[in-house]
Amino acid sequence: MGFEVVITTDRTMMSNHHGKEFLGFVATGPPISMPEKLWLYICAPKVKVDDQGRPVEAPYGLRKIEAALQNAGFNAAVVDPDHVEKHLDSVKAILIGHHDFFAYGPPSSEWWSITGIEPVNRRSFIRFMNSPAIREAKRRGARIIVGGPAAWQWLYELELAEKWGVDTIVDGEGEKVVVELVDKALRGEDLPRYVYVGVDNVPRVEEIPTIKGASVNGLVEIMRGCPRGCRFCSVTLRPLRFIPLEKILAEVEINIRAGTRGIILHSEDVLLYQADGVRPRPDPVLRLHEEVIKRIGEKKSFAWAHVSLAALKYAEENYKLVTKLTREIVLNEHRRILGVEVGIETGSPRLAREIMIGKSKPYPVEMWPQVVEDAFRIMHENMIVPAATVILGIPGETSDDVVKTVELIERLRPYRSIIVPMFFVPMGALKTNKWFLRDHLKPEHVEALKVMFDHTIYWAEDIIKLYMVSPIHLPARLLLRYFMAYVKWKVKKIESAIEEIVKK
Repeated sequence: MGFEVVITTDRTMMSNHHGKEFLGFVATGPPISMPEKLWLYICAPKVKVDDQGRPVEAPYGLRKIEAALQNAGFNAAVVDPDHVEKHLDSVKAILIGHHDFFAYGPPSSEWWSITGIEPVNRRSFIRFMNSPAIREAKRRGARIIVGGPAAWQWLYELELAEKWGVDTIVDGEGEKVVVELVDKALRGEDLPRYVYVGVDNVPRVEEIPTIKGASVNGLVEIMRGCPRGCRFCSVTLRPLRFIPLEKILAEVEINIRAGTRGIILHSEDVLLYQADGVRPRPDPVLRLHEEVIKRIGEKKSFAWAHVSLAALKYAEENYKLVTKLTREIVLNEHRRILGVEVGIETGSPRLAREIMIGKSKPYPVEMWPQVVEDAFRIMHENMIVPAATVILGIPGETSDDVVKTVELIERLRPYRSIIVPMFFVPMGALKTNKWFLRDHLKPEHVEALKVMFDHTIYWAEDIIKLYMVSPIHLPARLLLRYFMAYVKWKVKKIESAIEEIVKK
């Protein structure tokens, strides 16, 4: 028997990326001098499925929607994109989620702008929407509902929404609204064209369902929202909610039973779990990690999704919390590093005051560059490897702001890390501003790109050796080396082109 409600996405999302979450970011770039199929195999291999096409691991957001619908009594399941056709006789609604439908988000838009080549994730999604299975499902009357973190991108692609027969775009947390929308879809009732989930309609903690199947690479959410209020970020528009420890551990156990290679604790700031505002509290953070590590054992991988640099500095300097977590609980001979994403965004205190005054708290915003340096030193000493972002082209940015960012990145040279430049994308409170594209680059931006890429290339080999120790990761290691070499060459070409323009 097939499913009435199919929840799915394209291949770049429906993959465990060989168990290495970082490889998923490679799918946001263009296929450079190699067949796209080979590129996809390296960064987004197919996942194991059962006889109904249900994947062993699936994106966490899709798992939450699946749980909400199943709890409400619907015949719904996450289905691999290659197996949607198995449900054509039964499907009445297709729900599609994505982190970057059309490659308009970072870092996809940056690679696209720098190289001039359409990223793989955009190609893959468009190919999926044009697939015979989706076209046939729509011909038979299935309703299509799209959503997820990149729902806003459909507002730039309304013609494609019309072409593919998208009935509803859900912008925001979907666990509550999706039940009503699917009920209407199955009854054949009219659906709203666009649904925005505001702060008054997000699910309360008790309304957030526990996933019923494993998530990609064991991702488990520990909190939602962020108290820092950065103007370029949409997450800060959501209220802050802490997930109870028992629910977190239940999802950890679901993942471990399914055979995931490890666990990733997901939050905009892991160290703020059960925090006092922006000040970490050591006891709940220590207990969380102790209980999770107890369940995954010594050999499973473990990572943080995100942490703020200010929280990390405060936690270590006041409680030695980072040292306790890494040296006493998390790291061992099998887990040699702890990976995490962090946000630098700018090295200019003036610009930080304008667009992210809360990012340095509890420290004053004037201390932001020092906060970054101190946090990077702490991470380096504790074998935490950050993938850090820097945003170029923020509204109101001056040449002096970019120079200060360059100077900060140069001071971070001694610390093991990846630093990724991002071009400004209009999101959050700044969503009415214009995009920053390659044509807007100035010489100081190119210098910033060079410094960041030089930093990353300097540390890349050391990080790759620590991160990809198995022989099965050899193709991925080769791809990453090749990709970084190409980007370095491309940045030099852009620099030369800009110098020619300046001369004229």
